Amino acid sequence: MPLIIVALGILVLLILIVKLKINTFISLVIVSALVAIGLGMDITKVFTSIETGIGDQLGHLALVFGFGAMLGRLVSDAGGAYRIATTLIARFGRKKIQIAVVIASFIIGLALFFEVGLVLLIPIIFAIAAELGISILYLGIPMAAALSVTHGFLPPHPAPTAISAAYHANIGQVLLIGFIIAIPTVIVAGPLLSKWTRKIMPSAFERVGNIHALGKQRKFNLEETPGFAISTLTSLFPVIFMALATIFSLTVKGESELKNMVEFVGAPDTAMLISLLIAIYTMGIARKKPMKSIMQSIEISIKQIAMMLLIIGGGGAFKQVLIDGGVGDYVAAMFTNSSFSPLFLAWMIAAVLRICLGSATVAALTTAGLVTPLMAAGGINPALMVIATGAGSLIASHVNDAGFWMFKEYFNLSLKETFGTWTLLETVISIMGLICVMLADFIL
Repeated sequence: MPLIIVALGILVLLILIVKLKINTFISLVIVSALVAIGLGMDITKVFTSIETGIGDQLGHLALVFGFGAMLGRLVSDAGGAYRIATTLIARFGRKKIQIAVVIASFIIGLALFFEVGLVLLIPIIFAIAAELGISILYLGIPMAAALSVTHGFLPPHPAPTAISAAYHANIGQVLLIGFIIAIPTVIVAGPLLSKWTRKIMPSAFERVGNIHALGKQRKFNLEETPGFAISTLTSLFPVIFMALATIFSLTVKGESELKNMVEFVGAPDTAMLISLLIAIYTMGIARKKPMKSIMQSIEISIKQIAMMLLIIGGGGAFKQVLIDGGVGDYVAAMFTNSSFSPLFLAWMIAAVLRICLGSATVAALTTAGLVTPLMAAGGINPALMVIATGAGSLIASHVNDAGFWMFKEYFNLSLKETFGTWTLLETVISIMGLICVMLADFIL
């Protein structure tokens, strides 16, 4: 019965968002309340549970997510992301142009959110494709693969950061393992898939992109942008701090003042704050930009993520209702004697929710509420659960996902061509992510 109520709740959520076009955050709160009542929760405690879910979710996430958005905006506005992309593409040359696009997109994808990275990189790859006389999709698929993998697998992006908190996973470990898994995933879903897709969907590779769909483009003079090294370092500082602290903690046993200090600097909130302060200097003050202009970039970044924060909070509310309503324990009991790995179950549930709801973030957070008890029972590494859930939440992007329509419009594709390129790309990323997670679980 609990699963039927959850299924009905997801159906109502789908109707509210897709059919009635109601805001996702409002829809999540409505459905959370309805599901809580359906599960038999004390009606006086329904909104207490919802408030707890929103508070717990945003209490940890707001700082990391907020600082990450500010840092990414500073790098973008200063032209740092433009410098990274153009420098790598120029150095790798025509024969290795896809590798250059993958590396540039991966670095930029760590600093910028998926949609921002897409809008920033597409004009660059359109120009490079025209100059070299090659298909825009030949570069577009590797670019989208790298941006999508960082979005789904790696903090400080919304879903991985949020479910790391839900699973009590060490974000540094998620970064390290996620980075290792991301490399083969991007190679298969990017350069390799683009060659195969060209054979089965040749018409898509003959398309001319729709640059006008991006709106007015900001022009950068390369000589006036920050250097390649400082742009790359500034973008990667959060990853560097968190990864080094995790490696230090794993290799240095016992307690010491030095270890405490390293772990403090490598904690997600501290690492993001220090990285942001560095970015204010390298992308702002060092460029002779007035502080007012720097702060304007930061204010714009917060406005852009305000609704996303609320949606993530709404996802946290739904997750908390599932936990307080006993659905997580019910699912755990149902699969107690199952031969399925909790990693596969997390991936499968996230995949089903993604196909139904469209939003990778909401799918991942709802999955966390259902499978958290399974993780404790199965003795699974929480970092692997984060990546498995993130991989499942990327699968089969279609007409209920904004990313589907963005890719279609920017590359000027038909619906059939979008399914044969973008939807296939996201599905390959999801399946490759699962395969790599299962291998990692076997090895670790």
